[in-house]
This record gives sequence, C-alpha cells and structure tokens, in this order.
Amino acid sequence: MRKTLFLLTIVVTALLLMPTTAQAQSDDMIGKQNIKLSSRMMTPEALWAMGRIGACQASPDGRQIVYQVGYYSVKQNKSHQVLYVIDATTKDANPRLLTTSAKNETDPVWLDNNTIAFISAGEIWAMNTDGTNRRQLSKTDGQVEGFIFSPNHAKVIILKSIPYHEVIKENPKDLPKATGRLVTDLMYRHWDHYVESIQHPFLADVTLYNGTPETISSEMTDILDGEPYECPMEPFGGIEQLAWSPDSKTIAYTCRKKTGLEYSISTDSDIYLYNISTRETKNLCKPANYVAPKVDPTVTLRIQSVNSPENLKNNVGYDQNPQFSPDGRYIAWQSMERDGYEADLNRLCICDLTTGEKRYVDWKSDVEAFCWAPIVMKGNKPVKAKSSDPQFYFLSVWHGCCNMYVAYHDGTVQQLTETWDDWTGLQLANDGKRILATRQSLSLPTDIYMVTPGKSTEKTQIEQITFENKHILDQLTFGKMEQRWVKTTDGKEELVWIMLPANYEEGKKYPTLLFCEGGPQSPVSQFWSYRWNFQMMAANGYVVIAPNRHGLPGFGQEWKEQISGDWAGQCMQDYLSAIDYAAENLPYVDRNRMGAVGASFGGFSVYWLAGIHEKRFKAFISHDGAFNLAAMYLETEENWFSNWEYDEAYWHRPQMPNAKKTYHDSPHKNVEKWDTPILCIHGEKDYRINYTQGMQAFNAARMKGLPAELLIFPDENHWVLKPQNGILWQRTFFEWLDRWLK
Repeated sequence: MRKTLFLLTIVVTALLLMPTTAQAQSDDMIGKQNIKLSSRMMTPEALWAMGRIGACQASPDGRQIVYQVGYYSVKQNKSHQVLYVIDATTKDANPRLLTTSAKNETDPVWLDNNTIAFISAGEIWAMNTDGTNRRQLSKTDGQVEGFIFSPNHAKVIILKSIPYHEVIKENPKDLPKATGRLVTDLMYRHWDHYVESIQHPFLADVTLYNGTPETISSEMTDILDGEPYECPMEPFGGIEQLAWSPDSKTIAYTCRKKTGLEYSISTDSDIYLYNISTRETKNLCKPANYVAPKVDPTVTLRIQSVNSPENLKNNVGYDQNPQFSPDGRYIAWQSMERDGYEADLNRLCICDLTTGEKRYVDWKSDVEAFCWAPIVMKGNKPVKAKSSDPQFYFLSVWHGCCNMYVAYHDGTVQQLTETWDDWTGLQLANDGKRILATRQSLSLPTDIYMVTPGKSTEKTQIEQITFENKHILDQLTFGKMEQRWVKTTDGKEELVWIMLPANYEEGKKYPTLLFCEGGPQSPVSQFWSYRWNFQMMAANGYVVIAPNRHGLPGFGQEWKEQISGDWAGQCMQDYLSAIDYAAENLPYVDRNRMGAVGASFGGFSVYWLAGIHEKRFKAFISHDGAFNLAAMYLETEENWFSNWEYDEAYWHRPQMPNAKKTYHDSPHKNVEKWDTPILCIHGEKDYRINYTQGMQAFNAARMKGLPAELLIFPDENHWVLKPQNGILWQRTFFEWLDRWLK
C-alpha cells in the first residue's frame, strides 16, 4: 500500500514525535506521535502514526500489565519497540513508559510482582516496574532472539541462531568475498531469506537472588545438539512453540525433523519432550518405531498412503504450540490431521502424559489460540474437576468474527463473546478468574482487554485496559460497516462485509471495490490492517465489498476445502455473485465505477477476474498475486502448498482432473481476454510468490496495449513493512483507483 500526496481534502498538518513521560528521551527515539489532522478522514500518515500493540502479560498478582508497542517514523523509515506498564485494577489508569532510549525493548515477562524481564540489543535484561534498577542477565554477544524462564526460575531457554549448511554449502575460507551460493537441495529459501542459519533452543542455568533471576550462565546446552532441524519453525514460529512443565523438569518443543526435499513437501511437525536431567527426547506424536511411508514428492499427499486412516493416528500434520496443564498431567497443542495440508482443521489435542492417550476438542472451526483453565481448588487443595468445569479457553473464527470460547471437561463448547471483532490473543491471568486478551476490528486497531468469563455471552464481562490510539481515533470519522448474506451459484449463501464511505451521504452513488482475500484459506474477519485497511478505503470515498467466499474458514470444513483444485471455479463465481448483488441491490453502489483489488491468492483472483469479468470492473490492483501457476509450482519454497492445491506437478501425464483444470485455468493463459487497466505490485524478496509473477502480468498487460503500472519493491517480502514503502503503497494504490474510478 503506497501513495504520494493524492487525497481528497485530507491533509496531515503536523506529525510530531512527543515524549510521553517526563523521562529524558534521546533525540532519535521514536515514540508516541501526537498527530493533529486537518480533516476527519484517515490518511496514510495517520495510519502509520498509530502505535501497534504486541506482547502483553499480567503480573503474578494480576494487578499490573506489561505490554509492548511499536511506533513508526516515516522520516527515519524505521520502527521502535517500547515497553509500558499499566495498572489493571484502576479505571482510566495512565500507562507508564519504561523504555527511555532508542534501543528496541521487546518480549516482556514478569519474574515476580516487582520485576520484568525483556530483550534489549539481543540480551535478556531485568528491571523494576518503574523502569529503575536495569541489569543485564545474559551475555551472549547479542544473540538472544527469544527466551522463557522455567517456573522455578532456576533455568532459562534461550533461542539463538546457529550456522546451517545442510542445503547451501559454506563457501571456501580463502574466498571471503565470494557471493555465490552452492545449493544442493530444496528449502534453500524461506519466506524472504536464504536459509544459512536456523534457530535452536539453548538451556542455561540461572543464578537467583531472593528467588529472582540475577545472572544467566554463559554455558548453554543446545537442546537439539547435532540435529540439523529448526526450532521454532520457520517462517513465523516463536517462543510459543516451546513450554516448561510446571515442575521445571521437562521442556516441550515443536519441531519438523526434516530437511531439504522432505521438508519442502511436508507439514508433519511433532511435539517433543526433553528431559532436563537425562537429556533424553521423546516424540509425543509418533511411536518410537514409526517409519514414514515413502511418497512421490510431485503428487499431493492427500491421495497417498501418508494420509491413510492408519497413519493419521500418528499426527502426521502440523502439531505445534504445546502447553502443559497446571497440574502437569496433561499437555495440549494445536494439531492438524493431514500431512501436506497447511489449512487443515486446526484442532486442540490433549495428551495424557501418564497413558499417552490423545483426544481432541470437538469443534467445527480452527482453534486460533488457547490457554488452560485454572485447577479447581477447595481451600488450598486441588479437587477433581467436574464435567461442568472449564478445561480450556480458546479463540476461533466463525461467520467472519474471531470470538472467545470455553471447552468444558465433558467436551462441550460454549461461546463467551459475541462481537463483530477479532480476538487475537489470550492468556489466563494469574488470579485464575480473568483472561488477558487482545482485540481488534475493521474499525479499531489492537488494544488490550480483561475478560471475566460468564455462563453466557451476555454475562461475560469485557473491560478495555489500553486506549493506545484514542488520541488519533477521536479525530477520525469512520465508515459504517454492514453485513449481508448473498446467494451463491451453488445454492448456498456467503457472508459479505460491506464498508460504506466515511463521508457517506444518503442518495449518492460511490465507486466500489471488490476485496479479494488471500490464503486461499484465510478468513475475511474483523482484521485491522496497516495495508489493506478498509477504513482507509472508506476515507477515500469507496464502498468496500468483502465476500467470505468458498475456501475461507469459519463456515465449516466442507466450505473451506472446496477451493483446493478449483481456484478458478466456485470461489470466482462467489466474487461475481457478491459484486453483482451489490450493483443490483445497494443504492449507493455505482455499477459504472467498480474495481477489484487483492493480494496473494487475492492477487491471483484479480488476474483471473481480469479475463472473465465481462466489463463489470473499470480497474484492477493485484499485489503479490500468482499469475503463472506452472511457474509458481516450482518457484514457491513450501512445495507442500502447490502439491495440495494443484494435486500434482504440471508435467505428469495423464494428469489428474484437478491438476488439469488448475493448470488450464492459470491467469496467464487468459490474457487475451484482458481489457481493463491494471496495477501490479510485488516485492523482490517475496519467495512465497516470486516477483517474476508480477512482472509477467505487467509485461503482458503492456504488450496488449492496456494501461498498466508496476510497483516493485526490491527490499520487501510478501508484505510491505517499511514506513516509507507503506506510504508509497497507499498513495500509488489510491492514485490508480482515483484515475479510473473517479
């Protein structure tokens, strides 16, 4: 999302960095921005001035919350991560800024009610809750990338990167300036980088003073010593993929113990237990004598023996993010059943550590995050839980919203919140009665809340703790959001979010955008984006039509799985059904000024719609979209994705029906029908969908004589992360739409 200086009458007159406390701050410290707007319409500058809340944790007594916020400077073209503490017991409490320098401070955790540990400059530090008494605990030459202390604080797991040359050979020592890379197997790139290092968890002893960590030993044990496997898993895994047992004797960790070709075609990760005293490791997902079946790497695992009924008992899909029960008898984790299918139903698996028996929470949609409920106590003694007692709290998307649920010991599930929002994280507060959670929506960025579960959604209490961007939000007028259910061509209904322009006037018609979601199995939920921001589109005078088409979660597994092998089929008809409904039934939609926009699979959708839209649209924008599916089959780094979605490699003869249809329906084969201006956007460090896809689409449009532009970012991946690139994205986006739709 980039732009220049476009806009309607919306101008930012001042963008000032203001200290938020009386504490001294260095001149180049990026902090909370006191931005004053000359209009009530959102601008890119206002969006990038907002603070972005990250990690948060309640103190052991539940009275205080420490949390992380990222602030961005467009001028300096970088961000700054800072820490705050806020009193969770007092309404209208003012957060206290703990960070006083230009160094990033991240990953805050409580060591006790008075002490916070965090990362600064690649080391673990500790400080008092008022920011005083700062001391460095670790000495690793700045190598700490994550950490988690044992419950008794006597040990700590530290994430560090180690050299990795299983797939890219190390260059000769006498050629120190050589830039070539000798690649010997697949998975040599992941997301946005060449894989020449991987993370490992290291175990270190901690010296305590009055029970609080004082220093961390420089002598460390690599939990995966000698193993060429990453932990946590690329590209997005973090410290949540490891956990301590309550007695501090065992570590659970997530790992996919594969490399090269095997890694690139498989999602089969497992949960392992590491015994600290014996250094022995046990796989909780598979028996010791398990032998993985041989597979054809060019054919989807869906139809191979790896996903046979017998083998599915061995957790051959994604298993990750373990958490021990408070009494240490059980461990739970998020689990997908089938290998090679990254969008499989994300279940909650519970394993009895005494018997090895596993069971799964019976739920109709993906478990996005979870935490254990507290042990039932009578006085100071735990008592056996009743079937009606909560066992887990979890988040799940259903009908376009991610809400909070409780799973009871008898297996029943009850909804706790019922809001048009996305709850994005949760953890049990240490008082055992409340849940610390984060929440956002299409109209509000992330803030922190305390939730007191009730017996129903009406009785659940929700209290907002932070108001990070209130000073900016109070200056803005947002568009109104509506919800409609639209008939699809297969006789079903799809949920469609509709955002009205922020300056909406009854009786007027407005240019309208069809928003095409990525994934292809990502929900069009109540997300707040700093790129695909619906309120930014509303501020620029556009109606937004956002369908939850076939392939999206939150409507049952059959609806979600329909899209695999049918990228150009039913889901595209769903898009057309939504935009046709809008054009025919919404009086404010100008059917002569409609455009379609989207990224990733949404970008593919735009390229395909460009050849079949029959004059519906006047402009297209595709960001990081797939254009040539045969090329993408071999270009993408996670080959399991293409195998599952396409069924097999393009060179197989005879081809299976889904594969034949997929390659036949590649957008690059339909360019002769393109007749509409198109803007293509791509990042050169996007190794998921390579930037050559965007270049091909742009070149094809120009060689056809169509108006087209290409916005290419040499330093961005599948996303756009740098502030000035973000502003350029927004400006380019709306300048293009305004040219053709206004």
